[in-house]
Amino acid sequence: MKTLTLIFAFILLPLTSMAQTGGDYLSQVTTAISNKNWDGAVELFSKAIKADAFKSEMYYLTQVDKSSAVCHRLAYQLASFYQKTRNYDKAFLFYKELTQLQPNNVKYLNGCAEMEVMRGKEENALRLYERALELDRDNLAANIFIGNYYYLEAEKEKQKIETDFRKITTPTRMQYARYRDAIDAVVSSNYAKAKEYLQNVLRTFPSAEAQKTLNKILAVEKTANR
Repeated sequence: MKTLTLIFAFILLPLTSMAQTGGDYLSQVTTAISNKNWDGAVELFSKAIKADAFKSEMYYLTQVDKSSAVCHRLAYQLASFYQKTRNYDKAFLFYKELTQLQPNNVKYLNGCAEMEVMRGKEENALRLYERALELDRDNLAANIFIGNYYYLEAEKEKQKIETDFRKITTPTRMQYARYRDAIDAVVSSNYAKAKEYLQNVLRTFPSAEAQKTLNKILAVEKTANR
């Protein structure tokens, strides 16, 4: 039995010693970058991150030339890794850097905006998605988010207007007219914006949810126009 155990351990020993650390991969990344082997550098950096994310992050921050051709691709590996592992704060930092490295890259703007949503910063996400739409009018993620953002804002405004109006026991004609004007204002502002973006969604993607929300907006419009 002892003999079998020793043989088994001997067989496993070379395999264990062959396992590469994050530092090993990063040394190879340096070599690949020196040789301008960009694809190889990215593949090795991805392995380094999985082996040691912290060391890989420090490597990127301190040793990667930010003007190099491969810089943004390495940053994207870190952003994607932290996004997948739900470390949204760090993912945001690297997506933000990516938008600074390549301000007109829609994929990076979308990633940065998505991380802001996950961090509960919807207004920041709105601005990022608006920038993405300036570059790509049919950007699906941006149209979905902005359409729903304005719809929810409109719903909150409408609910407040109706709640305040219901507090009036016997409204006068003037008060009723003001109530109707307030509803009309919401319909022509945030509901109208939501409608525009959700229609953009349906032009490029058959979204049942977008259609459902549009139907709700149309119902509000009919009520307002009575």
